[in-house]
Amino acid sequence: MRKKIVAGNWKMNTTLQEGIALAKDLKAALAGKTVKCDVVVCTPFISVASVAKEVEGSIIGVGAEDCSAQEKGAYTGEVAANMIASTGAKYVILGHSERRQYHGENNALLIQKLQQALANGLTPIFCVGEVKEERESNTFKSVIEGQMAALYTLSAADFAKCVVAYEPVWAIGTGLTATSEQAQEVHAFIRKSIADHYDAKVAEETSILYGGSCKGSNAPELFAQPDIDGGLIGGAALKADTFMPIIEAWK
Repeated sequence: MRKKIVAGNWKMNTTLQEGIALAKDLKAALAGKTVKCDVVVCTPFISVASVAKEVEGSIIGVGAEDCSAQEKGAYTGEVAANMIASTGAKYVILGHSERRQYHGENNALLIQKLQQALANGLTPIFCVGEVKEERESNTFKSVIEGQMAALYTLSAADFAKCVVAYEPVWAIGTGLTATSEQAQEVHAFIRKSIADHYDAKVAEETSILYGGSCKGSNAPELFAQPDIDGGLIGGAALKADTFMPIIEAWK
């Protein structure tokens, strides 16, 4: 059975103190509750170690928002996958549209990052998705297939350690949301693509998350779709009281 996952991506928000406070709030909100999904928070590098320590012993998993393509060395400002793993974090977001757009990340670089993450026991949450023009020109499936090609360099065993996140770029932080039917169509397309590259079993066991202005009000409808296994949540993950309804959308 596929894992259901609700993961928060804090992006470049929260100071160290604010991040610890948010983690504390979320931990308190989850205390004593039975939830039907894995809960993950991916924090800025400055907060990963402190948040991991704060949520130790809880059901909350911790991740980083990126990692270096390099193992170690003279790469000022970079953070290696083994450094992230040393904090107790278990996840790393790779290929987010903002990294692709603002930092020019391409498949060649992302393949290296995937290799570093997997070599250090981190679960990559690998993002794919189209911009508005690609959606309107109906080329979005070929765009997503091209982005998935980085994952398809992995063996089936390594691919099985990854999570895919579909994020229509036109719906990130815009207040626009893909309809549940639009989201389901792409998730089903991604799952079929995985089956074509590996096999039906690998595809059936891959968790595919939806991201793009997902919130408490639309999460139940999105999560009811057969190929949507959770969410990668931006703004709504920055407060426990807006993140919790998304977690609780899994009944």
